[in-house]
Amino acid sequence: MAILLFVGVSLGVPHLAVGQENPFADLKETFENGAIFKADFHHQTVDSYTQDTVASDGEIWVGKKQYKVQSGPQTVVVDGKISKVYDQRKNRVIVSKYIPEEDDFAPSRILNGVDSTFVVQKEERQGDEIYIRLTSDDPFAIYQEVEIFLSTKLTPKKIVAVDPADNVITTTFEKGTFVDYSDGLFSLEYPENAELVDMRN
Repeated sequence: MAILLFVGVSLGVPHLAVGQENPFADLKETFENGAIFKADFHHQTVDSYTQDTVASDGEIWVGKKQYKVQSGPQTVVVDGKISKVYDQRKNRVIVSKYIPEEDDFAPSRILNGVDSTFVVQKEERQGDEIYIRLTSDDPFAIYQEVEIFLSTKLTPKKIVAVDPADNVITTTFEKGTFVDYSDGLFSLEYPENAELVDMRN
């Protein structure tokens, strides 16, 4: 499992003013300024052919180049180059090179604008939400279309993505807020006796 996010005046992030036309650019700037998005999440994938559904819940932290996800007994930390996964059940840590194209939980790459293959097709205010629609013509893109729903303060509320196989991936966020970066926020904690498997060689 891997991951796709960010805020208040205290962080110096501008609120979306009436008539403001570039909320996605402002969202990216939020991350550029060092803010970290923290939220509870619900992640769901619906298979387009069988309609089978796979779901997970947990907590997520997203920064400009890194993210951390805690879901059940598993914790994932990605710094943009290396992925570390700790499985509490197996008491095992797997370290590997981070390959964005294999990241099936990539809200971080979308929210912070790291994935440059996406083009903004629509940005509009819908009631008390901001709606953003992104598309990609890249045949190797993880998703072909992405819809982002933000609060008027640019806090992510939901992401709906469609992959090349027409599977629908929905990530919703609760208690979302932006926090300051702190040392150790993206560190992976595990017992000293955990098995360490390094897949980088």
